[in-house]
Amino acid sequence: MGDDSEWLKLPVDQKCEHKLWKARLSGYEEALKIFQKIKDEKSPEWSKFLGLIKKFVTDSNAVVQLKGLEAALVYVENAHVAGKTTGEVVSGVVSKVFNQPKAKAKELGIEICLMYIEIEKGEAVQEELLKGLDNKNPKIIVACVETLRKALSLQLKELEEEWVKLPTSAPRPTRFLRSQQELEAKLEQQQSAGGDAEGGGDDGDEVPQIDAYELLEAVEILSKLPKDFYDKIEAKKWQERKEALEAVEVLVKNPKLEAGDYADLVKALKKVVGKDTNVMLVALAAKCLTGLAVGLRKKFGQYAGHVVPTILEKFKEKKPQVVQALQEAIDAIFLTTTLQNISEDVLAVMDNKNPTIKQQTSLFIARSFRHCTASTLPKSLLKPFCAALLKHINDSAPEVRDAAFEALGTALKVVGEKAVNPFLADVDKLKLDKIKECSEKVELIHGKKAGLAADKKEFKPLPGRTAASGAAGDKDTKDISASKPGPLKKAPAAKAGGPPKKGKPAVPGGAGNTGTKNKKGLETKEIVEPELSIEVCEEKASAVLPPTCIQLLDSSNWKERLACMEEFQKAVELMDRTEMPCQALVRMLAKKPGWKETNFQVMQMKLHIVALIAQKGNFSKTSAQIVLDGLVDKIGDVKCGNNAKEAMTAIAEACMLPWTAEQVVSMAFSQKNPKNQSETLNWLSNAIKEFGFSGLNVKAFISNVKTALAATNPAVRTAAITLLGVMYLYVGPSLRMFFEDEKPALLSQIDAEFEKMQGQSPPAPTRGISKHSTSGTDEGEDGDEPDDGSNDVVDLLPRTEISDKITSELVSKIGDKNWKIRKEGLDEVAGIINEAKFIQPNIGELPTALKGRLNDSNKILVQQTLNILQQLAVAMGPNIKQHVKNLGIPIITVLGDSKNNVRAAALATVNAWAEQTGMKEWLEGEDLSEELKKENPFLRQELLGWLAEKLPTLRSTPTDLILCVPHLYSCLEDRNGDVRKKAQDALPFFMMHLGYEKMAKATGKLKPTSKDQVLAMLEKAKANMPAKPAPPAKATSKPMGGSAPAKFQPASAPAEDSISSSAEPKPDPKKAKAPGLSSKAKSAQGKKVPSKTSLKEDEDKSGPIFIVVPNGKEQRMKDEKGLKVLKWNFTTPRDEYIEQLKTQMSSCVAKWLQDEMFHSDFQHHNKALAVMVDHLESEKEGVIGCLDLILKWLTLRFFDTNTSVLMKALEYLKLLFTLLSEEEYHLTESEASSFIPYLVVKVGEPKDVIRKDVRAILNRMCLVYPASKMFPFIMEGTKSKNSKQRAECLEELGCLVESYGMNVCQPTPGKALKEIAVHIGDRDNAVRNAALNTIVTVYNVHGDQVFKLIGNLSEKDMSMLEERIKRSAKRPSAAPIKQVEEKPQRAQNISSNANMLRKGPAEDMSSKLNQARSMSGHPEAAQMVRREFQLDLDEIENDNGTVRCEMPELVQHKLDDIFEPVLIPEPKIRAVSPHFDDMHSNTASTINFIISQVASGDINTSIQALTQIDEVLRQEDKAEAMSGHIDQFLIATFMQLRLIYNTHMADEKLEKDEIIKLYSCIIGNMISLFQIESLAREASTGVLKDLMHGLITLMLDSRIEDLEEGQQVIRSVNLLVVKVLEKSDQTNILSALLVLLQDSLLATASSPKFSELVMKCLWRMVRLLPDTINSINLDRILLDIHIFMKVFPKEKLKQCKSEFPIRTLKTLLHTLCKLKGPKILDHLTMIDNKNESELEAHLCRMMKHSMDQTGSKSDKETEKGASRIDEKSSKAKVNDFLAEIFKKIGSKENTKEGLAELYEYKKKYSDADIEPFLKNSSQFFQSYVERGLRVIEMEREGKGRISTSTGISPQMEVTCVPTPTSTVSSIGNTNGEEVGPSVYLERLKILRQRCGLDNTKQDDRPPLTSLLSKPAVPTVASSTDMLHSKLSQLRESREQHQHSDLDSNQTHSSGTVTSSSSTANIDDLKKRLERIKSSRK
Repeated sequence: MGDDSEWLKLPVDQKCEHKLWKARLSGYEEALKIFQKIKDEKSPEWSKFLGLIKKFVTDSNAVVQLKGLEAALVYVENAHVAGKTTGEVVSGVVSKVFNQPKAKAKELGIEICLMYIEIEKGEAVQEELLKGLDNKNPKIIVACVETLRKALSLQLKELEEEWVKLPTSAPRPTRFLRSQQELEAKLEQQQSAGGDAEGGGDDGDEVPQIDAYELLEAVEILSKLPKDFYDKIEAKKWQERKEALEAVEVLVKNPKLEAGDYADLVKALKKVVGKDTNVMLVALAAKCLTGLAVGLRKKFGQYAGHVVPTILEKFKEKKPQVVQALQEAIDAIFLTTTLQNISEDVLAVMDNKNPTIKQQTSLFIARSFRHCTASTLPKSLLKPFCAALLKHINDSAPEVRDAAFEALGTALKVVGEKAVNPFLADVDKLKLDKIKECSEKVELIHGKKAGLAADKKEFKPLPGRTAASGAAGDKDTKDISASKPGPLKKAPAAKAGGPPKKGKPAVPGGAGNTGTKNKKGLETKEIVEPELSIEVCEEKASAVLPPTCIQLLDSSNWKERLACMEEFQKAVELMDRTEMPCQALVRMLAKKPGWKETNFQVMQMKLHIVALIAQKGNFSKTSAQIVLDGLVDKIGDVKCGNNAKEAMTAIAEACMLPWTAEQVVSMAFSQKNPKNQSETLNWLSNAIKEFGFSGLNVKAFISNVKTALAATNPAVRTAAITLLGVMYLYVGPSLRMFFEDEKPALLSQIDAEFEKMQGQSPPAPTRGISKHSTSGTDEGEDGDEPDDGSNDVVDLLPRTEISDKITSELVSKIGDKNWKIRKEGLDEVAGIINEAKFIQPNIGELPTALKGRLNDSNKILVQQTLNILQQLAVAMGPNIKQHVKNLGIPIITVLGDSKNNVRAAALATVNAWAEQTGMKEWLEGEDLSEELKKENPFLRQELLGWLAEKLPTLRSTPTDLILCVPHLYSCLEDRNGDVRKKAQDALPFFMMHLGYEKMAKATGKLKPTSKDQVLAMLEKAKANMPAKPAPPAKATSKPMGGSAPAKFQPASAPAEDSISSSAEPKPDPKKAKAPGLSSKAKSAQGKKVPSKTSLKEDEDKSGPIFIVVPNGKEQRMKDEKGLKVLKWNFTTPRDEYIEQLKTQMSSCVAKWLQDEMFHSDFQHHNKALAVMVDHLESEKEGVIGCLDLILKWLTLRFFDTNTSVLMKALEYLKLLFTLLSEEEYHLTESEASSFIPYLVVKVGEPKDVIRKDVRAILNRMCLVYPASKMFPFIMEGTKSKNSKQRAECLEELGCLVESYGMNVCQPTPGKALKEIAVHIGDRDNAVRNAALNTIVTVYNVHGDQVFKLIGNLSEKDMSMLEERIKRSAKRPSAAPIKQVEEKPQRAQNISSNANMLRKGPAEDMSSKLNQARSMSGHPEAAQMVRREFQLDLDEIENDNGTVRCEMPELVQHKLDDIFEPVLIPEPKIRAVSPHFDDMHSNTASTINFIISQVASGDINTSIQALTQIDEVLRQEDKAEAMSGHIDQFLIATFMQLRLIYNTHMADEKLEKDEIIKLYSCIIGNMISLFQIESLAREASTGVLKDLMHGLITLMLDSRIEDLEEGQQVIRSVNLLVVKVLEKSDQTNILSALLVLLQDSLLATASSPKFSELVMKCLWRMVRLLPDTINSINLDRILLDIHIFMKVFPKEKLKQCKSEFPIRTLKTLLHTLCKLKGPKILDHLTMIDNKNESELEAHLCRMMKHSMDQTGSKSDKETEKGASRIDEKSSKAKVNDFLAEIFKKIGSKENTKEGLAELYEYKKKYSDADIEPFLKNSSQFFQSYVERGLRVIEMEREGKGRISTSTGISPQMEVTCVPTPTSTVSSIGNTNGEEVGPSVYLERLKILRQRCGLDNTKQDDRPPLTSLLSKPAVPTVASSTDMLHSKLSQLRESREQHQHSDLDSNQTHSSGTVTSSSSTANIDDLKKRLERIKSSRK
């Protein structure tokens, strides 16, 4: 043991060599202390360690080595002998340190190497480092490279420090050669004239610059070309051609080439450029030409003419790399020649048709002009170019126009307005302004400058601006201009926030009302509550909670605790806010086991209750303190985390986010659980988005974030970075300052996160205080200014007091005579501000000191001062305004400096200040006018330009602005042209604020000549004067004044307070310009320092992102159906699918966006999604047109592993489906099938937030795609192997059933429920629960019927289900309507009936209709009636038949509302004025106006008019107003029908749903009209003929049948035709049909189907003749028949292909003869020549035949040759036949068939006697038979539809074919058959008789809504119909019980019949129900 400690006694140097590591560590530590103490660098102490330093750095123990490195570094830094150790030590560092894993060791190693370089041993270090590059260890190589890089930057820094010391003026020679004596004399002469070498040197004659090219040695390259170059360049293989070009490229990289014959080489390169198909080779050849032109310069000029046209024509290529190479080539070639030489070639290309060629040629001309001067661009050359460019400014392509404007603007800049104006005489003002605007932005090569382009001598980019990089030669400048014509428009977004003109408008949702007023508004009364003892809490809790609940809180049985929590929750839900003892309740929840609860179900419920209490009660911070610790502890829990987050959010809402967040974060970081820490940070990120940033303690969060960034757990670091990203949205770029000392790797991650957030606006807050209002906001004098005490986010940042650092010594340094010391002082100030980041406004004497430096003789110091002032503005924020007068105005003085770069820096500084202060302080007082008064042209130009940029963005200005006006007028007459121009530009903006009168009055002091000129300018400016920016809406907060970047704006006001958030799309930050900004103002605003890349991006990204391709989507669907492309169906996307999608997108998606969408880097996908979100509102048509492609691309993103992309995709989808819903778009089957299955897969994601988003999207999809069709997709998801997906899909199915009822279950409820029930036995608990919950949901809707539908379950599963139903403690009741906050978008369509009551006509054709329609196919769907109104049919069946009227027990409801008259909702469409409500007081002109609107070409206008007319027709007291207008109305209607048929249906762009709506409105109106007999009879013959023509044409329109709702329309038309035939004036309609038949038979183009339908209508009329014969004018009818027979004689009719025309005519005449007898011949009075008439002879023949006939009265023609039993057949045979029929009627099975046969028999043998068969039967049986026959007659005749089929059976009756039997209102009987309402009507009559009620028949018509929704099914139109159905069931059950030998469900083919009882009097029904109830008592 003793030996181990012996080393302690050794001297230091021996310890350092000891074998024991502890000894060495001690030795190195002591050595380090010794080295630090030695003051003398030449001390002999250093030499003792000379041989040990290598061992210091190469120690084998890593810990010891670290200490050794520290000691070695101090040694090298301080020891004079250290240089001797360089080689061995650096070698040791390279081999033994650079391979160490510890970063600290590497950093010390690098520092040692750099220190050796610092002590002048750079060569030795370099040698060792270069050796290290050969090492096999990659770590060593990387470290060596890094050290070399740092060494170079170290040397560069030293050089730069030396360069700064050089004088700013160019050096001048002090001795001259003999040949230069003249130059010497000239210089001496200048000096004697007083020329100042230092101060004025810049303004004197410049000494010629030495061209580096001239110093180079020319290289001969022609001989070095490969021998086979000319063969290879012609080779077929592109690889060989590439090799040849690469050889040339290497040679031409020599900067100077020797002259020679390059003709063949240029020719070969030109051929490649012009004709090679490989674009890569084209670009390579262009680069070779560039190299030749640069290397040969003027010697290349002889070849320029050959190459230029080829290059210009090749600009048709669109690949960016090719275009860039060609641009560089032609620009380089231009410098070798003159514009005159190549002008003809260029002008020839200008007429090319390709827009890209035209654009690029114009851009080339613009760049060429920039190299010209007024002398090199004479009028003779300018004229042809201007003429060609003027054609281009009217081009259809915007890019061509812009390029032409730029070229003309450049010419204007080069030669001046005087020279160019003659060529622009015919150009309109707008275009002329555009040219001038471009002119201002142009920067010429020869020093003349416009606008505020980047200064090329600037040392560093200005904060907040994108600056062009420093070293600028001609090439750089060309690149900038080539990349984008025009200003950089992104610059404002990157700037620090100022008045809204620069940054974004206030964030929607009220983004931050600044000022004290807002603070007051935000203050809410905080709930203060003392901490209560546990006993008091128990007492208070027991008063509001059930006793069992408190007892079971700490039960050992988890089920009891769960039951307790359920009771607890119910109690909380029912409590009133004022009565809820929040603290007591949360203390009960925290009671043992409290937050240590082990059962996750109990814990979840407990956390949910905390959230409920926080939401519903007066929740205090005291209560919050009790639970927050427990919540933080559970936030990382997989199962309970979400509930904990919800509870925390609720608490944040109750106690304010700032306090809650601070508590939560501090608690999270006081424990060690990384999961809790990361999830807490994630919660905070989301909470900030929801609540906004107002009031948060940034400083506290930054310290916690730094802790998180240093965490070892990656999830914590990631969460911290995400939180920083969210904070960046509100705080902006300044946030980065706090993390600059972080490690580079971490800093790069933070930067990447910030970059993702760039350009995004903070979301509008959705939570938090919403009570404050801004009604008291005072707009003040300047609405753009921030109030004092602004609560800007930046003000939350910690500010440092620096006044103590601004010492008198520092101030004296800044004012020292020696410029170097002054510079040192300024450097110190810059360092102080940099270190402090954000500072307080007290800065001592610094303003005075800095003001002195603004007029420093050394311009470098002036620039440095300006940079410091910029820093100061950002660091101090809005408080900088107090220094405007003493420090801001002097900056404006610097705008008058003669040097461009100084002026640019001054302007940047002024802007930086103005963004923080607003403009009020600058414009107040006389300071600004005094500056403008100075007759300095530079100052005036810059100041007026600045004012022209700022003034248009202000809503008001101080009155002192008028003081500037006299000086503005003097500027208008200034000698300097630029000053005059700027003054003219500013004039409209002065007028905008001061008004024309004040401005005109101010001219009074001018000279008369000047006054006239100025007044003329004022008149001109008055016309161009922009409007003031509109003030923000009252509901939104006041806009940011501008203390921070626009991104900083706090989004504190809630969304509901913002009008803009709902009524308007989000403002685009990139377009945040003042309304009414003129083109000049825009140009001024656009003068930001440009950068190449962003200019190019801005150009590429202009225009729409989605291009609308007509029929593009339809064609893609056809291709997919025709298998021309792959069907979008895969497990994982293969390359061919992606390529196919790219190809399809290429035609309809912007190229740049497509590149982003299919980029390999996920960050580009995020950018694409951000752009798509921005353009969603503005490009609705494009989005819908490309919807199928967008959805397919999003399915690809579902397969990405990056969560951020997935989250953004889901966010976009939510916005997308909300938009589609608003646009009433219906998803096509193709779109649904290629998207929904992939979305359903994502519902199984492990992340809660993703699952939640997917569920929200599925929810919203139900608004654009029927829920019934969604159901199978989600059902398919339940078969997944992923248990989470199965559970979520089952839950979603439950939600669908709960919201839409059982009708969504597909294919049938039975099958669907059986599939769901299978999952009750799933091995996963969540799946089991979801399945059980879904079936419980169905049970709550349908009751015990569920057990029948799900079939047999295992005993275990059944017991689980029964237990769950029991636990749900819900009595089967109405399908619950979801709470709005849970499912805000979920349609609450409980039944089709409810749907119709709620929806107006405009909504009826929405997606809900599809669901209602889908119900019709399933008998189960028809029974979707709320259980409160269901009758207990079992009880009724057991009734003994006595008239006790015992009714089932009904759930008692307040039915008064139901019995109120049903009000049809107001149509959503804006009514056409004037409205019909004032019908009686208005003249007929009102009706005429409305009717004229019916025939409108605009669908919406027509629908509005029809809606109003229908409103009148449905009100008896108003309907008569239509009298006298019927023909007019019908004419307008069939004109509209004709318009739809010919125009709208052919318009592929028009949504067919709109046409269906219009058809529905027309048909609804017609039915309403033709139910009012008095009005229907007003229709004249001609109008009826046209109307019938239109209706029949519509029925035959195959395009309608193809539509989804087409069949419904055709059914409705059938119903209408029947009404027209029955209700019209019978003479007129019969006459109209005869004329129509005649016309249709004559028309060769007419369809045979058309004639057949006309004839069917005539047969229908024939059937009605027995009832209507007396009201018909037979003389007119016979005249029409006479004319028909004259046109179509018998012989001609027989020649027709069909026999039906002649049979129809005979049938009609036969019927008339039969009914009128011989008197028919008396009605031929209107026929002129009766003898010639074939009709009279025909009638006579008929009468004679009729007289001869005896026996049967049946009509052969009417019966169409139907077979009948011969009258002579034996009576016995007939009796047998009838007996068989009655036998069938008496049997249960065949009763329907028997009744149908009896009806047929009676029809055919009307004189048949069936009395003998009825005599022996009971009275009931007789009435049953009669009633059954009557029902069949009603169904077959009254409500049939006219068949559209061509084949007509010979046995066809003269009636309409019955309609399909599916009907929404029909109710399935026990045999699964459907029963028509008419059957129930008859049965209802019996019940009424038995109950002593009358049977008065009420007739009414269905309202328009029902006709719109389902024209043929008006039986579901109101709630009364449901009552009818129930009463019918009741009556049917009684009949069944009383007559057991008859089937209770006897029914007959039920057509779509409108029951006459459907609109029975509601009061009558109410009375009847009351009587039934009273009879039971």
